Amino acid sequence: MESQGEGAAPKLHASDPATAGGTCIPSLREETATSVRELARWAAAWDLHRLPTAIARRASLILADDLGAMLAGAAEPQVAQAREGFIRTTGAAAEATVFAPGASRLDRYAAAAANGMAATWCELDEGYRPAPCHAGAYLLSALLAEAEATQASVAEILGAIAVAYEITARFSRAFPFPGMKVHPHAAFACIGAAAGVSVIRRYDAATLLGAVTGAASMTFAGPFRHAMDGALVRNAWTSAGAWIGLRAADWAQAGITGIADTPYDVFVGAFGTRALPDQLTVGLGEHWAVSDGYHKIYACCQYAHSTVEASLELHARLAGKRGVEELTEIVVETHPLGLALSTVEPPTVLAAKFSIPHAAASVACIGTGGQPAFADATLHQPAVAELRRRVRMQPYGEVGEWPRDRPARVTWRFRDGAEWSATCESARGGADQPFDEATLREKIATILAPVFPAMPATLAAIGAGDPTLLAHSWRSVVAEMTGGGG
Repeated sequence: MESQGEGAAPKLHASDPATAGGTCIPSLREETATSVRELARWAAAWDLHRLPTAIARRASLILADDLGAMLAGAAEPQVAQAREGFIRTTGAAAEATVFAPGASRLDRYAAAAANGMAATWCELDEGYRPAPCHAGAYLLSALLAEAEATQASVAEILGAIAVAYEITARFSRAFPFPGMKVHPHAAFACIGAAAGVSVIRRYDAATLLGAVTGAASMTFAGPFRHAMDGALVRNAWTSAGAWIGLRAADWAQAGITGIADTPYDVFVGAFGTRALPDQLTVGLGEHWAVSDGYHKIYACCQYAHSTVEASLELHARLAGKRGVEELTEIVVETHPLGLALSTVEPPTVLAAKFSIPHAAASVACIGTGGQPAFADATLHQPAVAELRRRVRMQPYGEVGEWPRDRPARVTWRFRDGAEWSATCESARGGADQPFDEATLREKIATILAPVFPAMPATLAAIGAGDPTLLAHSWRSVVAEMTGGGG
Protein backbone atom coordinates (compact mmCIF):
# COMPACT_ATOMS: atom_id res chain seq x y z
CA MET A 1 0.00 0.00 0.00
CA GLU A 2 1.86 3.07 -1.21
CA SER A 3 -0.20 6.01 -0.08
CA GLN A 4 -2.04 6.72 3.12
CA GLY A 5 -4.82 9.14 4.00
CA GLU A 6 -7.38 10.15 1.39
CA GLY A 7 -5.48 10.31 -1.88
CA ALA A 8 -3.47 8.52 -4.53
CA ALA A 9 -1.51 11.12 -6.42
CA PRO A 10 -1.64 11.47 -10.18
CA LYS A 11 1.79 11.67 -11.79
CA LEU A 12 2.47 15.38 -11.34
CA HIS A 13 6.14 15.10 -10.44
CA ALA A 14 9.17 14.88 -12.69
CA SER A 15 11.31 12.67 -10.45
CA ASP A 16 10.87 10.20 -7.64
CA PRO A 17 14.02 10.14 -5.49
CA ALA A 18 13.86 7.32 -2.99
CA THR A 19 14.94 7.00 0.59
CA ALA A 20 15.97 3.85 2.36
CA GLY A 21 13.71 3.22 5.33
CA GLY A 22 13.93 6.79 6.60
CA THR A 23 17.69 7.06 6.06
CA CYS A 24 18.60 10.68 5.35
CA ILE A 25 20.39 11.17 2.04
CA PRO A 26 22.46 14.40 2.32
CA SER A 27 21.95 15.60 -1.25
CA LEU A 28 18.22 14.88 -1.10
CA ARG A 29 17.96 16.67 2.24
CA GLU A 30 19.61 19.73 0.73
CA GLU A 31 17.45 19.57 -2.39
CA THR A 32 14.31 19.36 -0.24
CA ALA A 33 15.39 22.34 1.89
CA THR A 34 15.97 24.38 -1.28
CA SER A 35 12.47 23.52 -2.50
CA VAL A 36 10.93 24.41 0.88
CA ARG A 37 12.60 27.84 0.66
CA GLU A 38 11.32 28.33 -2.90
CA LEU A 39 7.77 27.46 -1.85
CA ALA A 40 7.97 29.95 1.03
CA ARG A 41 9.27 32.70 -1.29
CA TRP A 42 6.45 32.08 -3.74
CA ALA A 43 3.78 32.11 -1.02
CA ALA A 44 5.09 35.30 0.59
CA ALA A 45 5.26 37.11 -2.76
CA TRP A 46 1.81 36.17 -4.04
CA ASP A 47 -0.67 39.08 -4.17
CA LEU A 48 -3.76 37.88 -2.29
CA HIS A 49 -5.94 40.14 -4.44
CA ARG A 50 -4.66 38.58 -7.68
CA LEU A 51 -6.34 35.20 -7.68
CA PRO A 52 -7.68 33.88 -10.99
CA THR A 53 -11.48 34.06 -10.92
CA ALA A 54 -11.93 30.28 -11.06
CA ILE A 55 -9.47 29.76 -8.19
CA ALA A 56 -11.21 32.40 -6.05
CA ARG A 57 -14.50 30.60 -6.64
CA ARG A 58 -12.95 27.28 -5.64
CA ALA A 59 -11.56 28.89 -2.48
CA SER A 60 -15.00 30.29 -1.66
CA LEU A 61 -16.58 26.84 -2.04
CA ILE A 62 -13.97 25.32 0.28
CA LEU A 63 -14.73 28.11 2.78
CA ALA A 64 -18.47 27.45 2.65
CA ASP A 65 -18.18 23.66 2.69
CA ASP A 66 -15.85 23.57 5.67
CA LEU A 67 -17.94 26.09 7.59
CA GLY A 68 -20.83 23.71 7.07
CA ALA A 69 -18.70 20.82 8.33
CA MET A 70 -17.76 22.84 11.42
CA LEU A 71 -21.39 23.65 12.20
CA ALA A 72 -22.45 20.04 11.68
CA GLY A 73 -19.77 18.89 14.09
CA ALA A 74 -20.69 21.59 16.60
CA ALA A 75 -23.95 19.77 17.32
CA GLU A 76 -22.19 16.63 18.54
CA PRO A 77 -22.28 16.28 22.37
CA GLN A 78 -18.54 15.79 22.83
CA VAL A 79 -17.79 18.85 20.70
CA ALA A 80 -20.26 20.95 22.69
CA GLN A 81 -18.66 19.85 25.96
CA ALA A 82 -15.17 20.71 24.68
CA ARG A 83 -16.48 24.08 23.48
CA GLU A 84 -17.80 24.90 26.94
CA GLY A 85 -14.33 24.25 28.27
CA PHE A 86 -12.85 26.76 25.82
CA ILE A 87 -15.50 29.32 26.79
CA ARG A 88 -14.79 28.90 30.51
CA THR A 89 -11.04 29.26 30.15
CA THR A 90 -10.66 31.82 27.36
CA GLY A 91 -8.85 35.11 27.78
CA ALA A 92 -10.63 38.45 28.05
CA ALA A 93 -10.41 39.33 24.35
CA ALA A 94 -13.50 38.52 22.23
CA GLU A 95 -11.66 38.35 18.92
CA ALA A 96 -13.15 35.56 16.84
CA THR A 97 -16.39 33.61 16.40
CA VAL A 98 -17.07 29.98 17.24
CA PHE A 99 -19.33 28.63 14.49
CA ALA A 100 -21.85 26.93 16.73
CA PRO A 101 -25.27 27.84 18.14
CA GLY A 102 -24.88 31.05 20.11
CA ALA A 103 -21.85 32.16 18.05
CA SER A 104 -19.66 32.80 21.10
CA ARG A 105 -16.71 35.11 20.51
CA LEU A 106 -13.47 34.08 22.19
CA ASP A 107 -9.81 34.94 21.89
CA ARG A 108 -8.44 33.81 18.54
CA TYR A 109 -6.58 30.79 19.96
CA ALA A 110 -9.61 29.39 21.77
CA ALA A 111 -11.93 30.09 18.81
CA ALA A 112 -9.55 28.36 16.40
CA ALA A 113 -9.26 25.34 18.69
CA ALA A 114 -13.04 25.15 19.19
CA ASN A 115 -13.76 25.31 15.46
CA GLY A 116 -10.93 22.90 14.79
CA MET A 117 -12.52 20.37 17.13
CA ALA A 118 -15.71 20.42 15.04
CA ALA A 119 -14.11 20.62 11.59
CA THR A 120 -13.76 16.92 10.76
CA TRP A 121 -16.15 15.39 13.30
CA CYS A 122 -18.90 14.49 10.84
CA GLU A 123 -16.60 13.61 7.91
CA LEU A 124 -18.34 16.24 5.76
CA ASP A 125 -15.32 18.46 5.16
CA GLU A 126 -13.75 18.63 1.71
CA GLY A 127 -10.49 16.88 0.91
CA TYR A 128 -7.57 16.83 -1.50
CA ARG A 129 -7.84 13.94 -3.94
CA PRO A 130 -4.24 13.62 -5.27
CA ALA A 131 -2.69 13.01 -1.83
CA PRO A 132 -3.59 12.26 1.82
CA CYS A 133 -4.72 15.69 2.98
CA HIS A 134 -7.75 17.70 4.12
CA ALA A 135 -6.02 21.06 3.71
CA GLY A 136 -9.15 23.17 4.21
CA ALA A 137 -9.85 21.62 7.60
CA TYR A 138 -6.24 22.16 8.64
CA LEU A 139 -5.92 25.83 7.73
CA LEU A 140 -9.38 27.39 8.02
CA SER A 141 -9.97 27.34 11.78
CA ALA A 142 -6.78 29.28 12.49
CA LEU A 143 -6.99 31.46 9.38
CA LEU A 144 -10.58 32.58 10.02
CA ALA A 145 -9.88 33.34 13.67
CA GLU A 146 -6.84 35.41 12.74
CA ALA A 147 -8.70 37.17 9.91
CA GLU A 148 -11.60 38.12 12.18
CA ALA A 149 -9.28 39.34 14.93
CA THR A 150 -7.30 41.53 12.52
CA GLN A 151 -10.22 42.62 10.29
CA ALA A 152 -8.76 41.16 7.11
CA SER A 153 -10.99 41.51 4.05
CA VAL A 154 -12.98 38.67 2.52
CA ALA A 155 -10.90 38.96 -0.67
CA GLU A 156 -7.73 38.52 1.38
CA ILE A 157 -9.22 35.42 3.01
CA LEU A 158 -9.92 33.80 -0.36
CA GLY A 159 -6.37 34.55 -1.47
CA ALA A 160 -4.94 33.18 1.77
CA ILE A 161 -7.03 30.00 1.49
CA ALA A 162 -5.70 29.32 -2.00
CA VAL A 163 -2.05 30.01 -1.09
CA ALA A 164 -2.09 28.18 2.26
CA TYR A 165 -3.93 25.24 0.67
CA GLU A 166 -1.12 25.13 -1.90
CA ILE A 167 1.54 24.92 0.80
CA THR A 168 -0.31 22.23 2.75
CA ALA A 169 -1.20 20.06 -0.24
CA ARG A 170 2.34 20.24 -1.58
CA PHE A 171 3.74 19.06 1.75
CA SER A 172 1.40 16.07 1.61
CA ARG A 173 2.55 15.26 -1.94
CA ALA A 174 6.23 15.78 -1.15
CA PHE A 175 6.32 13.41 1.84
CA PRO A 176 4.19 10.32 1.03
CA PHE A 177 3.86 7.77 3.81
CA PRO A 178 4.54 4.07 3.12
CA GLY A 179 1.10 2.77 3.99
CA MET A 180 -1.62 3.85 6.40
CA LYS A 181 0.55 4.77 9.37
CA VAL A 182 0.32 8.38 10.53
CA HIS A 183 -3.05 9.98 9.90
CA PRO A 184 -2.85 13.08 7.68
CA HIS A 185 -4.78 15.14 10.26
CA ALA A 186 -1.90 14.58 12.66
CA ALA A 187 0.81 14.93 10.04
CA PHE A 188 -0.30 18.13 8.31
CA ALA A 189 -2.77 20.07 10.52
CA CYS A 190 -0.08 22.12 12.27
CA ILE A 191 1.55 22.97 8.93
CA GLY A 192 -1.75 24.03 7.35
CA ALA A 193 -2.70 26.26 10.27
CA ALA A 194 0.71 27.93 10.39
CA ALA A 195 0.58 28.48 6.64
CA GLY A 196 -2.88 30.06 6.81
CA VAL A 197 -1.96 32.46 9.61
CA SER A 198 1.41 33.37 8.07
CA VAL A 199 -0.15 34.13 4.70
CA ILE A 200 -3.01 36.27 6.06
CA ARG A 201 -0.47 38.18 8.18
CA ARG A 202 1.58 38.75 5.00
CA TYR A 203 4.81 37.46 6.49
CA ASP A 204 7.96 37.88 4.46
CA ALA A 205 9.53 34.72 3.07
CA ALA A 206 11.95 34.18 5.96
CA THR A 207 9.28 34.53 8.67
CA LEU A 208 6.78 32.37 6.76
CA LEU A 209 9.46 29.73 6.30
CA GLY A 210 10.25 29.82 10.02
CA ALA A 211 6.58 29.52 11.01
CA VAL A 212 5.75 26.62 8.70
CA THR A 213 8.92 24.68 9.48
CA GLY A 214 8.48 25.36 13.19
CA ALA A 215 4.96 23.94 12.92
CA ALA A 216 6.32 20.93 11.02
CA SER A 217 8.61 20.18 13.96
CA MET A 218 5.54 20.05 16.22
CA THR A 219 3.51 17.70 14.05
CA PHE A 220 2.46 14.53 15.87
CA ALA A 221 2.30 10.81 15.21
CA GLY A 222 -1.45 10.25 15.38
CA PRO A 223 -2.01 6.63 14.30
CA PHE A 224 -4.24 6.18 11.25
CA ARG A 225 -5.65 3.10 12.98
CA HIS A 226 -7.30 5.37 15.56
CA ALA A 227 -9.95 6.29 12.98
CA MET A 228 -10.97 2.66 12.43
CA ASP A 229 -10.83 1.99 16.18
CA GLY A 230 -13.09 4.98 16.85
CA ALA A 231 -10.70 6.87 19.13
CA LEU A 232 -12.33 10.28 19.26
CA VAL A 233 -9.01 12.00 19.93
CA ARG A 234 -8.49 11.67 16.17
CA ASN A 235 -11.10 14.42 15.75
CA ALA A 236 -9.09 16.64 18.12
CA TRP A 237 -5.97 16.65 15.96
CA THR A 238 -7.33 19.52 13.84
CA SER A 239 -8.08 21.42 17.06
CA ALA A 240 -4.56 20.96 18.41
CA GLY A 241 -3.14 21.75 14.98
CA ALA A 242 -5.00 25.06 14.81
CA TRP A 243 -3.61 26.17 18.18
CA ILE A 244 -0.08 25.01 17.39
CA GLY A 245 -0.16 26.66 13.97
CA LEU A 246 -1.21 29.99 15.45
CA ARG A 247 1.50 29.81 18.08
CA ALA A 248 4.12 28.76 15.54
CA ALA A 249 3.25 31.88 13.55
CA ASP A 250 3.53 34.02 16.70
CA TRP A 251 6.84 32.50 17.71
CA ALA A 252 8.32 32.97 14.24
CA GLN A 253 8.08 36.72 14.75
CA ALA A 254 10.30 36.29 17.80
CA GLY A 255 12.81 34.19 15.90
CA ILE A 256 11.66 30.89 17.43
CA THR A 257 11.50 28.88 14.21
CA GLY A 258 12.35 25.71 12.44
CA ILE A 259 14.83 25.56 9.58
CA ALA A 260 14.45 24.66 5.92
CA ASP A 261 15.72 21.14 6.68
CA THR A 262 13.06 20.54 9.36
CA PRO A 263 10.37 19.02 7.10
CA TYR A 264 12.83 16.49 5.68
CA ASP A 265 14.16 15.60 9.12
CA VAL A 266 10.63 15.15 10.51
CA PHE A 267 9.02 13.25 7.67
CA VAL A 268 11.92 11.28 6.22
CA GLY A 269 14.17 11.04 9.27
CA ALA A 270 11.51 10.45 11.94
CA PHE A 271 8.44 9.13 10.08
CA GLY A 272 10.24 7.22 7.33
CA THR A 273 8.43 8.78 4.38
CA ARG A 274 9.89 9.31 0.95
CA ALA A 275 10.89 12.79 -0.19
CA LEU A 276 9.79 14.19 -3.56
CA PRO A 277 11.18 17.74 -3.43
CA ASP A 278 9.95 18.70 -6.89
CA GLN A 279 6.39 18.33 -5.58
CA LEU A 280 6.99 21.45 -3.47
CA THR A 281 7.66 23.67 -6.47
CA VAL A 282 6.56 22.19 -9.80
CA GLY A 283 3.96 24.40 -11.53
CA LEU A 284 3.65 26.96 -8.72
CA GLY A 285 1.00 29.51 -9.62
CA GLU A 286 0.04 27.57 -12.75
CA HIS A 287 -2.00 24.63 -11.49
CA TRP A 288 -3.63 25.31 -8.12
CA ALA A 289 -4.17 22.57 -5.55
CA VAL A 290 -7.67 23.86 -4.73
CA SER A 291 -8.66 22.70 -8.23
CA ASP A 292 -7.96 19.09 -7.26
CA GLY A 293 -10.14 18.87 -4.18
CA TYR A 294 -13.21 16.73 -3.64
CA HIS A 295 -16.42 17.40 -1.76
CA LYS A 296 -18.59 15.01 0.21
CA ILE A 297 -22.28 14.43 0.49
CA TYR A 298 -21.64 11.09 2.22
CA ALA A 299 -20.65 11.42 5.88
CA CYS A 300 -17.84 8.87 5.94
CA CYS A 301 -14.27 8.22 4.88
CA GLN A 302 -13.81 8.82 1.15
CA TYR A 303 -12.38 5.31 0.77
CA ALA A 304 -15.92 3.99 1.40
CA HIS A 305 -17.74 6.31 -1.02
CA SER A 306 -17.71 3.89 -3.95
CA THR A 307 -19.27 1.25 -1.67
CA VAL A 308 -21.93 3.76 -0.62
CA GLU A 309 -22.77 4.69 -4.22
CA ALA A 310 -23.04 1.08 -5.36
CA SER A 311 -25.19 0.27 -2.31
CA LEU A 312 -27.49 3.22 -3.01
CA GLU A 313 -27.99 1.92 -6.55
CA LEU A 314 -29.02 -1.45 -5.17
CA HIS A 315 -31.32 0.11 -2.57
CA ALA A 316 -33.11 2.03 -5.31
CA ARG A 317 -33.93 -1.27 -7.03
CA LEU A 318 -35.89 -2.46 -3.99
CA ALA A 319 -38.70 0.00 -4.69
CA GLY A 320 -41.08 -1.91 -2.43
CA LYS A 321 -40.58 -5.14 -4.37
CA ARG A 322 -38.22 -6.81 -1.92
CA GLY A 323 -37.11 -6.22 1.66
CA VAL A 324 -33.66 -5.84 3.16
CA GLU A 325 -34.63 -8.52 5.68
CA GLU A 326 -34.39 -11.03 2.79
CA LEU A 327 -30.62 -10.47 2.47
CA THR A 328 -28.41 -13.34 3.58
CA GLU A 329 -25.08 -11.77 2.62
CA ILE A 330 -23.50 -8.61 1.25
CA VAL A 331 -20.22 -9.02 -0.62
CA VAL A 332 -18.11 -5.89 -1.04
CA GLU A 333 -15.20 -6.07 -3.45
CA THR A 334 -13.08 -3.00 -2.91
CA HIS A 335 -9.69 -1.38 -3.48
CA PRO A 336 -6.68 -1.95 -1.15
CA LEU A 337 -7.26 1.17 0.95
CA GLY A 338 -10.93 0.24 1.38
CA LEU A 339 -10.03 -3.26 2.56
CA ALA A 340 -8.49 -1.70 5.67
CA LEU A 341 -11.91 -0.36 6.71
CA SER A 342 -13.06 -3.73 7.95
CA THR A 343 -14.41 -3.12 11.47
CA VAL A 344 -17.62 -5.13 11.98
CA GLU A 345 -18.58 -3.79 15.41
CA PRO A 346 -17.61 -0.07 15.38
CA PRO A 347 -17.61 1.23 18.97
CA THR A 348 -18.22 4.91 18.08
CA VAL A 349 -19.70 6.94 15.25
CA LEU A 350 -16.15 7.76 14.14
CA ALA A 351 -15.36 4.07 13.77
CA ALA A 352 -18.64 3.65 11.86
CA LYS A 353 -17.50 6.29 9.37
CA PHE A 354 -14.38 4.18 8.77
CA SER A 355 -16.19 0.85 8.50
CA ILE A 356 -17.25 -0.53 5.13
CA PRO A 357 -19.37 -3.25 6.79
CA HIS A 358 -21.31 -0.50 8.57
CA ALA A 359 -21.58 1.65 5.44
CA ALA A 360 -22.88 -1.25 3.36
CA ALA A 361 -25.36 -2.37 6.03
CA SER A 362 -26.67 1.07 7.01
CA VAL A 363 -27.19 2.20 3.40
CA ALA A 364 -29.02 -1.05 2.68
CA CYS A 365 -31.29 -0.53 5.68
CA ILE A 366 -32.05 3.20 5.53
CA GLY A 367 -31.21 4.20 1.96
CA THR A 368 -28.90 7.14 2.56
CA GLY A 369 -25.17 7.73 2.84
CA GLY A 370 -25.61 11.03 4.65
CA GLN A 371 -25.18 11.81 8.31
CA PRO A 372 -28.18 9.64 9.42
CA ALA A 373 -26.41 6.52 8.11
CA PHE A 374 -23.56 7.09 10.57
CA ALA A 375 -25.45 8.54 13.53
CA ASP A 376 -25.37 6.95 16.95
CA ALA A 377 -28.96 5.69 16.64
CA THR A 378 -28.15 3.92 13.36
CA LEU A 379 -24.94 2.49 14.78
CA HIS A 380 -26.97 0.71 17.48
CA GLN A 381 -30.00 -0.18 15.36
CA PRO A 382 -30.46 -3.99 15.67
CA ALA A 383 -31.20 -4.54 11.97
CA VAL A 384 -28.09 -2.63 10.93
CA ALA A 385 -25.92 -4.41 13.49
CA GLU A 386 -27.19 -7.81 12.32
CA LEU A 387 -26.61 -7.00 8.64
CA ARG A 388 -23.08 -5.72 9.37
CA ARG A 389 -22.18 -9.23 10.46
CA ARG A 390 -23.27 -10.55 7.06
CA VAL A 391 -20.94 -8.30 5.09
CA ARG A 392 -17.98 -10.05 3.51
CA MET A 393 -15.11 -8.02 2.05
CA GLN A 394 -12.71 -9.13 -0.65
CA PRO A 395 -10.27 -7.50 -3.09
CA TYR A 396 -11.59 -5.86 -6.23
CA GLY A 397 -10.34 -7.80 -9.25
CA GLU A 398 -8.42 -5.19 -11.23
CA VAL A 399 -8.01 -1.73 -9.74
CA GLY A 400 -7.52 1.00 -12.35
CA GLU A 401 -5.34 4.07 -12.48
CA TRP A 402 -6.30 7.35 -10.83
CA PRO A 403 -9.11 8.43 -10.65
CA ARG A 404 -10.49 4.88 -10.94
CA ASP A 405 -8.22 3.67 -8.18
CA ARG A 406 -10.95 3.35 -5.51
CA PRO A 407 -13.63 1.15 -7.05
CA ALA A 408 -16.18 -1.06 -5.35
CA ARG A 409 -18.56 -3.79 -6.46
CA VAL A 410 -21.39 -4.60 -4.05
CA THR A 411 -23.39 -7.82 -4.36
CA TRP A 412 -26.59 -8.49 -2.44
CA ARG A 413 -27.51 -12.15 -2.01
CA PHE A 414 -31.12 -12.95 -1.15
CA ARG A 415 -32.65 -15.86 0.67
CA ASP A 416 -34.20 -17.27 -2.53
CA GLY A 417 -30.82 -17.39 -4.31
CA ALA A 418 -31.21 -14.14 -6.28
CA GLU A 419 -28.16 -11.87 -6.60
CA TRP A 420 -27.99 -8.16 -7.38
CA SER A 421 -24.73 -6.39 -8.10
CA ALA A 422 -23.71 -2.79 -8.69
CA THR A 423 -20.29 -1.31 -9.44
CA CYS A 424 -18.85 2.15 -8.83
CA GLU A 425 -15.41 2.72 -10.35
CA SER A 426 -14.98 6.29 -9.07
CA ALA A 427 -17.23 7.95 -6.51
CA ARG A 428 -18.64 11.37 -7.29
CA GLY A 429 -17.21 14.53 -5.76
CA GLY A 430 -13.66 14.57 -7.15
CA ALA A 431 -12.23 16.52 -10.06
CA ASP A 432 -13.20 13.73 -12.52
CA GLN A 433 -16.89 13.71 -11.45
CA PRO A 434 -17.48 16.88 -9.45
CA PHE A 435 -20.80 17.68 -7.87
CA ASP A 436 -22.37 20.69 -9.52
CA GLU A 437 -22.23 23.81 -7.38
CA ALA A 438 -26.00 23.86 -6.85
CA THR A 439 -25.83 20.41 -5.20
CA LEU A 440 -23.04 21.50 -2.88
CA ARG A 441 -24.71 24.80 -2.01
CA GLU A 442 -27.90 22.88 -1.16
CA LYS A 443 -25.93 20.55 1.14
CA ILE A 444 -24.23 23.54 2.80
CA ALA A 445 -27.51 25.44 3.22
CA THR A 446 -29.19 22.40 4.80
CA ILE A 447 -26.57 22.48 7.56
CA LEU A 448 -26.14 26.24 7.99
CA ALA A 449 -29.60 27.74 7.52
CA PRO A 450 -31.30 26.23 10.61
CA VAL A 451 -28.70 27.91 12.86
CA PHE A 452 -27.58 30.94 10.81
CA PRO A 453 -30.29 31.70 8.20
CA ALA A 454 -28.32 34.49 6.50
CA MET A 455 -25.12 32.49 6.08
CA PRO A 456 -25.84 30.38 2.95
CA ALA A 457 -26.84 33.36 0.78
CA THR A 458 -23.90 35.46 1.96
CA LEU A 459 -21.41 32.67 1.26
CA ALA A 460 -22.97 32.11 -2.17
CA ALA A 461 -22.63 35.83 -2.94
CA ILE A 462 -18.95 35.67 -1.95
CA GLY A 463 -18.56 32.75 -4.34
CA ALA A 464 -20.21 34.76 -7.10
CA GLY A 465 -17.59 37.47 -6.60
CA ASP A 466 -19.80 40.21 -5.11
CA PRO A 467 -17.30 43.13 -5.04
CA THR A 468 -18.92 44.80 -2.04
CA LEU A 469 -18.70 41.66 0.07
CA LEU A 470 -15.14 40.95 -1.05
CA ALA A 471 -14.08 44.40 0.14
CA HIS A 472 -15.75 44.04 3.55
CA SER A 473 -13.85 42.84 6.57
CA TRP A 474 -14.43 39.21 7.52
CA ARG A 475 -15.37 40.43 11.00
CA SER A 476 -18.28 42.51 9.68
CA VAL A 477 -19.44 39.73 7.35
CA VAL A 478 -19.39 37.16 10.18
CA ALA A 479 -21.37 39.55 12.39
CA GLU A 480 -24.02 39.91 9.68
CA MET A 481 -24.19 36.16 9.05
CA THR A 482 -24.42 35.15 12.70
CA GLY A 483 -26.32 38.11 14.14
CA GLY A 484 -23.33 39.01 16.31
CA GLY A 485 -22.16 42.44 17.27
CA GLY A 486 -18.97 42.33 15.16
